[in-house]
Amino acid sequence: MASQQHREVEHEITVAAPAPAVYELIAAVENWPRIFPPTVYVEQVERSARDERIHIWATANGEVKDWTSRRILDPGGLRIDFRQEVSAPPVASMGGAWVIEALSKDESRVRLLHDYRAVNDDPDSLAWIDRAVDQNSRSELAALRTNVELAVGDGADLVMSFEDSIRVDAAAKDMYDFVNEAGLWTERLAHVSWVSLVEKTPGVQILAMDTQTKDGGTHRTESVRVCFPHHRIVYKQTTLPALMTLHTGVWRFEEDDAGVLATSQHTVAINEANIATVLGEDAGAPQAREFVRNALGANSRATLGYAREYAESRR
Repeated sequence: MASQQHREVEHEITVAAPAPAVYELIAAVENWPRIFPPTVYVEQVERSARDERIHIWATANGEVKDWTSRRILDPGGLRIDFRQEVSAPPVASMGGAWVIEALSKDESRVRLLHDYRAVNDDPDSLAWIDRAVDQNSRSELAALRTNVELAVGDGADLVMSFEDSIRVDAAAKDMYDFVNEAGLWTERLAHVSWVSLVEKTPGVQILAMDTQTKDGGTHRTESVRVCFPHHRIVYKQTTLPALMTLHTGVWRFEEDDAGVLATSQHTVAINEANIATVLGEDAGAPQAREFVRNALGANSRATLGYAREYAESRR
């Protein structure tokens, strides 16, 4: 029996997919930002056949937290145990497990177990963790079911990844600085009409902005960005346009003897329920994919173009 200071909780969900397929999706941490709403980015620090260390950035109760976890993978037992090595306050320690049980060849039960303590066993902190774990667990399990069922069903045409690249005769640091300093984008980018950038923790940003569309309107988005000077900025949109249920991306700046290869990469899931509203009754997934690809690509190429002008002027 857990004490008042030490919590043990469990959440579960039933998924219309084979147990091994569910396990594989959870085991592949590089897909987590696409699968789980709270997860912004996961970096694999170490990996062996059954053991790995991962660094996770995720939202909890509206705040961005990051921590390092060790995971033990058991594909035969369809179980993944995890334990935070370095927790983020107010969490003092946290661990748990994903347990997948086959109900039939096409249906599984997924159990998500957690055990945790608060810093100094503080009751208010423990209540904060209770809320975060409950909210994130429910969110993660519901999203897992949706994404697993899409993956094994016919929803693959609603998810796409693409990128745009340019060569730049400049330093990677200057290209990185332009994208990192997004608080200046209303001055630097023609398609951004309003911006708010909050960076309470160095390298972790909350970016909100109004982007102008071709028809003269604007749409507001909000993203969490994790910055790795001076070569990479990863992000996940937390407030999305109507046509998307997911948008993650990476700005990459790869320096070589010829300069910099600058790339903007996007992964998007189309919101099928809104296609007709946004694009008309005759539109379907192909038209939505084309629309999103063109809109995001145009903005990315414009940003990269302005960044190139900025960076090359500083040589």
